[in-house]
Amino acid sequence: MLQTPESRGLPVPQAEGEKDGGHDGETRARTASQERPKEELGAGREEGAAEPALTRKGARALAAKALARRRACRRMNRTVAELVQFLLVKDKKKSPITRSEMVKYVIGDLKALFPDIIARAAEHLRYVFGFELKQFDRKHHTYILINKLKPLEEEEEEEDLGGDGPRLGLLMMILGLIYMRGNRAREAQVWEMLHRLGMQPSKYHFLFGYPKRLIMEDFVQQRYLSYRRVPHTSPPEYEFSWGPRSNLEISKMKVLGFVAKLHKKEPQHWPVQYREALADEADRARAKARAEASMRARASARAGIHLW
Repeated sequence: MLQTPESRGLPVPQAEGEKDGGHDGETRARTASQERPKEELGAGREEGAAEPALTRKGARALAAKALARRRACRRMNRTVAELVQFLLVKDKKKSPITRSEMVKYVIGDLKALFPDIIARAAEHLRYVFGFELKQFDRKHHTYILINKLKPLEEEEEEEDLGGDGPRLGLLMMILGLIYMRGNRAREAQVWEMLHRLGMQPSKYHFLFGYPKRLIMEDFVQQRYLSYRRVPHTSPPEYEFSWGPRSNLEISKMKVLGFVAKLHKKEPQHWPVQYREALADEADRARAKARAEASMRARASARAGIHLW
């Protein structure tokens, strides 16, 4: 018996002849084979004609859904940035901030997403600006900001930035952007990150002054960041990379951990950067061991001289 050509979906004319086992069956099968294909091939043509229309319709639906998701994500990010700025401005007056104020002036019709928005805003306040958002009255949903001198755990390099938690947080954001983009970030990408944080590079900010001036005159001149022209670009473009001081004082694993906290993920979520950070940790450990061995050798030599 021949196998049914399932992929084509056509009738099997021999089935009826085999069932009867005679000439009549063959005649009927031949007649059926002449009559059925016209109908079924016609149906196939109709189906084939309808299929591209369904495909186009489905593609449009998928594209519309993807666009809606991107718009929702952009709106969520913009709302979080606006809420962060709102909370910082309110804190200048040292007055409690209520949930109703946040919904009225910032969140609006995204009220149902308030828990997610306030959680993300609290993370940005904590790690970027050095403030902790505390709810001290659960009944009336009232919040206050507490200034944290150390936005990151055990940050020794904060002393080099004058003990300024917000400035250190901004520096860590820029270092994280550079690291996650392959150890180089175009100038336009840094300014775009500031926009997402609710800051204008050349506009005064009550925490940072003029952010562009802070980056170019402080972070670059203090060698936390390097700034150079990208070769073969016209019009000329510029990029940032880690400066020598950052390479000495701040480990890649610490910056990756900082980024992971902001995204609520583990550092291993970015395998390329995680492997690079592990290699950097190993290099730092070897350099530290060599330095300690050299110090011990010099101390022993001095001790030997004194003995004589």
